[in-house]
Amino acid sequence: MKRFALVCLLATGAIAAHAETFIDNARVRGVEPQYENVAAPRQECSTQVVNEQRPVGGGPNYGGAVVGGVVGGLLGNQVGRGHGREAATAAGAVVGALTGNQLAGNQPQQYEVVPREVTNCRTVTEVQARLTGYRVHYDWHGQQYSTFMRESPGPNLQVRVSVEPVVR
Repeated sequence: MKRFALVCLLATGAIAAHAETFIDNARVRGVEPQYENVAAPRQECSTQVVNEQRPVGGGPNYGGAVVGGVVGGLLGNQVGRGHGREAATAAGAVVGALTGNQLAGNQPQQYEVVPREVTNCRTVTEVQARLTGYRVHYDWHGQQYSTFMRESPGPNLQVRVSVEPVVR
Protein backbone atom coordinates (compact mmCIF):
# COMPACT_ATOMS: atom_id res chain seq x y z
CA MET A 1 0.00 0.00 0.00
CA LYS A 2 2.84 2.41 0.88
CA ARG A 3 4.64 1.48 -2.34
CA PHE A 4 1.53 2.26 -4.41
CA ALA A 5 1.21 5.71 -2.80
CA LEU A 6 4.89 6.38 -3.42
CA VAL A 7 4.60 5.37 -7.08
CA CYS A 8 1.55 7.67 -7.55
CA LEU A 9 3.40 10.57 -5.93
CA LEU A 10 6.45 10.09 -8.17
CA ALA A 11 4.28 9.84 -11.30
CA THR A 12 2.45 13.04 -10.43
CA GLY A 13 5.75 14.81 -9.80
CA ALA A 14 7.15 13.65 -13.14
CA ILE A 15 4.11 14.91 -15.03
CA ALA A 16 4.21 18.23 -13.18
CA ALA A 17 7.89 18.60 -14.03
CA HIS A 18 7.01 18.53 -17.74
CA ALA A 19 4.16 21.07 -17.40
CA GLU A 20 4.93 24.73 -18.04
CA THR A 21 2.84 27.41 -16.33
CA PHE A 22 2.75 31.14 -17.10
CA ILE A 23 0.52 34.21 -16.63
CA ASP A 24 -1.12 35.93 -19.63
CA ASN A 25 -3.74 38.66 -20.14
CA ALA A 26 -7.24 38.01 -21.51
CA ARG A 27 -9.72 40.60 -22.83
CA VAL A 28 -12.93 40.94 -20.76
CA ARG A 29 -16.05 40.86 -22.97
CA GLY A 30 -18.69 41.37 -20.29
CA VAL A 31 -19.33 41.54 -16.54
CA GLU A 32 -22.69 40.63 -14.98
CA PRO A 33 -23.31 41.31 -11.27
CA GLN A 34 -24.71 38.26 -9.46
CA TYR A 35 -27.19 38.67 -6.59
CA GLU A 36 -28.82 36.42 -4.03
CA ASN A 37 -32.05 37.17 -2.19
CA VAL A 38 -31.73 37.29 1.58
CA ALA A 39 -34.72 37.40 3.97
CA ALA A 40 -34.27 40.01 6.72
CA PRO A 41 -36.92 39.76 9.48
CA ARG A 42 -37.59 42.78 11.71
CA GLN A 43 -40.09 43.78 14.40
CA GLU A 44 -42.64 46.47 13.58
CA CYS A 45 -44.52 47.80 16.63
CA SER A 46 -47.30 50.35 17.04
CA THR A 47 -48.79 51.85 20.19
CA GLN A 48 -52.46 52.82 20.50
CA VAL A 49 -54.41 54.45 23.31
CA VAL A 50 -57.66 52.63 24.16
CA ASN A 51 -60.33 53.71 26.65
CA GLU A 52 -61.17 51.16 29.31
CA GLN A 53 -64.13 51.32 31.72
CA ARG A 54 -63.36 50.54 35.37
CA PRO A 55 -65.82 50.49 38.30
CA VAL A 56 -65.53 53.43 40.72
CA GLY A 57 -64.99 52.53 44.39
CA GLY A 58 -62.82 49.51 44.63
CA GLY A 59 -64.06 47.62 47.72
CA PRO A 60 -67.32 46.31 49.17
CA ASN A 61 -69.81 48.85 50.58
CA TYR A 62 -70.51 48.05 54.25
CA GLY A 63 -72.24 51.37 55.01
CA GLY A 64 -75.74 50.10 54.15
CA ALA A 65 -75.37 47.03 56.39
CA VAL A 66 -74.08 49.11 59.34
CA VAL A 67 -76.82 51.74 59.07
CA GLY A 68 -79.48 49.06 58.56
CA GLY A 69 -78.18 47.09 61.57
CA VAL A 70 -78.29 50.15 63.85
CA VAL A 71 -81.79 51.17 62.73
CA GLY A 72 -83.07 47.57 63.00
CA GLY A 73 -81.54 47.21 66.48
CA LEU A 74 -83.22 50.44 67.69
CA LEU A 75 -86.61 49.36 66.33
CA GLY A 76 -86.27 45.88 67.84
CA ASN A 77 -85.35 47.39 71.19
CA GLN A 78 -88.63 49.39 71.17
CA VAL A 79 -90.77 46.29 70.55
CA GLY A 80 -89.68 43.75 73.16
CA ARG A 81 -89.69 43.61 77.02
CA GLY A 82 -87.31 41.82 79.38
CA HIS A 83 -85.38 39.01 77.76
CA GLY A 84 -87.61 39.41 74.73
CA ARG A 85 -86.26 42.91 74.30
CA GLU A 86 -82.69 41.54 73.87
CA ALA A 87 -83.92 38.96 71.34
CA ALA A 88 -85.98 41.58 69.49
CA THR A 89 -82.96 43.95 69.42
CA ALA A 90 -80.69 41.20 68.01
CA ALA A 91 -83.29 40.08 65.45
CA GLY A 92 -83.94 43.71 64.42
CA ALA A 93 -80.20 44.33 64.00
CA VAL A 94 -79.81 41.23 61.78
CA VAL A 95 -82.89 42.01 59.67
CA GLY A 96 -81.87 45.69 59.42
CA ALA A 97 -78.31 44.81 58.40
CA LEU A 98 -79.56 42.44 55.67
CA THR A 99 -82.08 45.01 54.42
CA GLY A 100 -79.50 47.85 54.49
CA ASN A 101 -76.95 45.72 52.62
CA GLN A 102 -79.57 44.82 50.00
CA LEU A 103 -80.55 48.47 49.52
CA ALA A 104 -76.87 49.57 49.26
CA GLY A 105 -76.18 46.75 46.77
CA ASN A 106 -79.04 47.84 44.48
CA GLN A 107 -77.34 51.13 43.75
CA PRO A 108 -76.33 51.38 40.08
CA GLN A 109 -72.61 50.71 39.59
CA GLN A 110 -70.64 53.74 38.43
CA TYR A 111 -67.75 53.52 36.00
CA GLU A 112 -64.94 55.81 34.98
CA VAL A 113 -63.17 55.83 31.60
CA VAL A 114 -59.41 55.34 31.93
CA PRO A 115 -57.05 55.62 28.92
CA ARG A 116 -54.52 52.77 28.56
CA GLU A 117 -51.66 52.23 26.08
CA VAL A 118 -51.64 48.97 24.11
CA THR A 119 -48.57 47.95 22.07
CA ASN A 120 -48.97 45.53 19.16
CA CYS A 121 -45.91 44.02 17.42
CA ARG A 122 -45.57 41.89 14.32
CA THR A 123 -42.65 40.39 12.41
CA VAL A 124 -42.14 41.78 8.92
CA THR A 125 -39.82 39.91 6.55
CA GLU A 126 -38.13 41.99 3.88
CA VAL A 127 -36.30 40.36 0.98
CA GLN A 128 -33.08 42.16 0.10
CA ALA A 129 -30.83 41.53 -2.89
CA ARG A 130 -27.18 41.09 -1.85
CA LEU A 131 -24.29 41.24 -4.32
CA THR A 132 -22.35 37.96 -4.25
CA GLY A 133 -19.90 38.57 -7.09
CA TYR A 134 -19.61 38.87 -10.87
CA ARG A 135 -20.00 36.52 -13.83
CA VAL A 136 -17.06 37.48 -16.09
CA HIS A 137 -16.95 36.56 -19.80
CA TYR A 138 -13.52 36.84 -21.44
CA ASP A 139 -11.54 35.93 -24.60
CA TRP A 140 -8.12 34.33 -24.61
CA HIS A 141 -6.44 33.47 -27.92
CA GLY A 142 -9.75 33.37 -29.82
CA GLN A 143 -11.52 31.13 -27.27
CA GLN A 144 -14.37 32.35 -25.08
CA TYR A 145 -14.45 31.54 -21.37
CA SER A 146 -16.60 32.42 -18.37
CA THR A 147 -15.82 32.46 -14.65
CA PHE A 148 -17.21 33.76 -11.35
CA MET A 149 -15.21 36.39 -9.43
CA ARG A 150 -15.75 38.28 -6.15
CA GLU A 151 -14.69 41.62 -7.70
CA SER A 152 -15.07 43.14 -11.15
CA PRO A 153 -11.73 42.66 -12.99
CA GLY A 154 -11.83 45.70 -15.29
CA PRO A 155 -11.03 45.58 -19.04
CA ASN A 156 -8.36 42.84 -18.75
CA LEU A 157 -8.06 39.66 -16.72
CA GLN A 158 -4.90 37.81 -15.80
CA VAL A 159 -5.15 34.07 -16.51
CA ARG A 160 -2.81 31.25 -15.49
CA VAL A 161 -1.96 29.05 -18.44
CA SER A 162 -0.60 25.56 -17.96
CA VAL A 163 0.92 23.79 -20.93
CA GLU A 164 1.96 20.16 -20.91
CA PRO A 165 2.72 17.76 -23.73
CA VAL A 166 0.24 15.10 -24.68
CA VAL A 167 1.81 11.67 -24.24
CA ARG A 168 0.77 9.08 -26.86
